[in-house]
Amino acid sequence: MTSQTLITKSADLSAKSRAGEVVLAYLDGQATRLRVLEPEVRAGTPDAVHQMRVTARRLRAALQVFPALWPAPVTGPLKDDLQWLGRTLGEARDVEVLSGYLESGLEDLPAELVLGPAKARVTVQFASRAATAREGVDEALDSPRYLALLAGLSELLAAPPRTAAALAPAGDVLPAGVARAWQQTRRRMRRAERTAAGPRRDEALHEARKAARRARYAAEAVTPVYGKKARRFTKRIKALASALGEQHDAVAARAEARDAGVQAHLAGESAFSFGLLHERANADARASADRARHAWHRAAKPKSVRWLR
Repeated sequence: MTSQTLITKSADLSAKSRAGEVVLAYLDGQATRLRVLEPEVRAGTPDAVHQMRVTARRLRAALQVFPALWPAPVTGPLKDDLQWLGRTLGEARDVEVLSGYLESGLEDLPAELVLGPAKARVTVQFASRAATAREGVDEALDSPRYLALLAGLSELLAAPPRTAAALAPAGDVLPAGVARAWQQTRRRMRRAERTAAGPRRDEALHEARKAARRARYAAEAVTPVYGKKARRFTKRIKALASALGEQHDAVAARAEARDAGVQAHLAGESAFSFGLLHERANADARASADRARHAWHRAAKPKSVRWLR
């Protein structure tokens, strides 16, 4: 019997549905998407690596945020394997983002400010890393560990453990999981706001981003039950996570611009253009942090989170 015959369709779910059914419907959709994306990733379809990485994160978040639904021995290996897959895909995705940032930055500069072989320098800086990351993705998708992950997800969907929490009404169980994810996001954002500007704040914002993603995906999972309230919360927490992601990418791009400038200098080339890119990334990081702060205060409004109480 396939998982599709056991899992309730999202349109038929309500607060009276079993909590396990609600989260299983979400997991089923994401597991299906994972399989659909696999051939696209193998074929090098643009953005496929990013989408598969996000799907792995969604699956892991649902298992993390609602731990009472499934015994730890069942979900522990799945969470570990999803983290491994996400990290592997992330290495390839990070190369795409950072190389694209520097390349587009050079394209945006007036021609007279692109001194020396700056574009070729960027290509050289990322070429071997891109090839290594791509090879890592291919190896991961061909590995026994990936096959075990798919099998584990199929087994969970086909024969989910019948814990007391999974059998309880969704309205009695699931909001608490989303609320915990939200509370963690709130604590981490407050910690970041109290941290002086610099590497420590950048790290604090990155940790807040992780929590915001989990809260967003948790809210997505319960949207069939809570409808407009969950969608509004998801939209606002997504804005926060996106701004924090842009801040993190800008910080990483700033470091890459500096490294490219150092290598250009050591090779006797002009580092001027990379200095401009470094300053651009620095400004982007500050602007993204400001957007995140605005999105955070908007997400924290009572109207947005009242349904979690």
